[in-house]
Amino acid sequence: MEELLNEIVNGYVGYANYLWQEITHPAWHNYFYWLLGVSAFFLMLEWVKPWRKDQAKFRKDFWLDFFYMFFNFFLFSLVIYNAASNVVVHFFNDLLAAIGITNLVAFEVMSWPLWAHLLVGFLVRDFVQWWTHRLLHTSPRLWEFHKVHHSVEEMGFAAHLRYHWMETIVYRSIEYIPLALIGIGLRDFFIIHIFTLAVGHFNHSNIKVNLGPLKYLFNNPQMHIWHHAHDIPKEHKYGVNFGITLSIWDYLFKTDYLPYEGRDIKLGFPGVEKFPKSFVGQNLHGFKKEHANQDTA
Repeated sequence: MEELLNEIVNGYVGYANYLWQEITHPAWHNYFYWLLGVSAFFLMLEWVKPWRKDQAKFRKDFWLDFFYMFFNFFLFSLVIYNAASNVVVHFFNDLLAAIGITNLVAFEVMSWPLWAHLLVGFLVRDFVQWWTHRLLHTSPRLWEFHKVHHSVEEMGFAAHLRYHWMETIVYRSIEYIPLALIGIGLRDFFIIHIFTLAVGHFNHSNIKVNLGPLKYLFNNPQMHIWHHAHDIPKEHKYGVNFGITLSIWDYLFKTDYLPYEGRDIKLGFPGVEKFPKSFVGQNLHGFKKEHANQDTA
């Protein structure tokens, strides 16, 4: 018990020191300023050449999403995730050690050329995230948390940042073993994460870019807006266009859907008008008793 308490305390103290270092010491490997820089870049693009020209520069709920950015990427880790994840990883490693497994690494990708292990790490993570994203839609319980992200009614880059903190736990838990198996290092994870952050901002942004044949490989605003459509096709009752960074998984698994240019389609989901509008209300929504009882109904 004392060991676990020390793990929690060290997790909080370590992350608090890291966060302070991030804010007070700008550097090329500083995630805090990468996040601000990438966000500012797409905000300027939306202002200079918007796809929906009648949409306000600071669209509906922009400042709510701006707060989500700092909460999900920094404050959540300080409040909950970092220390809790340290405890879970510690427990998981102890459990594996008890059955004789002391090293999860199955492929020594770090001995490969830099481009190779970055590519493998990116593809594995994106593929796992694609299936996890589908799970968020197909599981009634998880969908109640994922509704926070789909409560966006006007699309812009910052919509990428609005999601319930439970999603972080789901994604990281499912990613852990696949990434551990290939032994991806922290530097590689940082590079991959910055790249996927930029593409995620791009997917949600109020801009139009013709990718040509690359649209079959990379997700983009014209494809992703249909993922946020209020009305989804009957043949895809759980949703369409689940791609996180790559669109190729949707084309391979037949969940792609682009019937026409969706610039002005209605966004959200049936009942979004009654969905909580505040940060607190949205983050409490998925824990309500009536939603918890759906799985046993």
